[in-house]
Amino acid sequence: MRTLFAAYRVADLERSLDFYTALGYRELGRVGFDNGSGLVVLSFPEEEEATLELVHRSEAGPVEVGGFDHLAIQVDDLAATLATLTDRGLEPGRPELPGGPDGPKTAWLQDPDGYRIELVQWPAGHPTGLTAADFPNQTSDARGDAQS
Repeated sequence: MRTLFAAYRVADLERSLDFYTALGYRELGRVGFDNGSGLVVLSFPEEEEATLELVHRSEAGPVEVGGFDHLAIQVDDLAATLATLTDRGLEPGRPELPGGPDGPKTAWLQDPDGYRIELVQWPAGHPTGLTAADFPNQTSDARGDAQS
């Protein structure tokens, strides 16, 4: 098994699509429904497969952001990414060092519906994504649940 993609429910599909394409995503395809609802499937240009789906359900009422914390996106150069996003009219936050000077560099921004996005630049030599090696003081049980 593997995760295919996250799907966000959005209030305005075109407004959200404008935001996520400014962030760097590209549209892979879309599906429209007779009732005015629809969805758009996205990925970054380097990704062959979908990694994000934006869903608009016109009959479902207002979008309530809650229960979901954030989407994490890996970037090669955080400073350059922040400059590019600012040039595209987005408003990313300031760079942070949550793991100290030898850890990842991060910055945050929000999409038009209030979903939080974390941009992450790994230190040189770090593998793509989080692995068990990022949690050296923990072991896992048979289900993979972390134990301190």
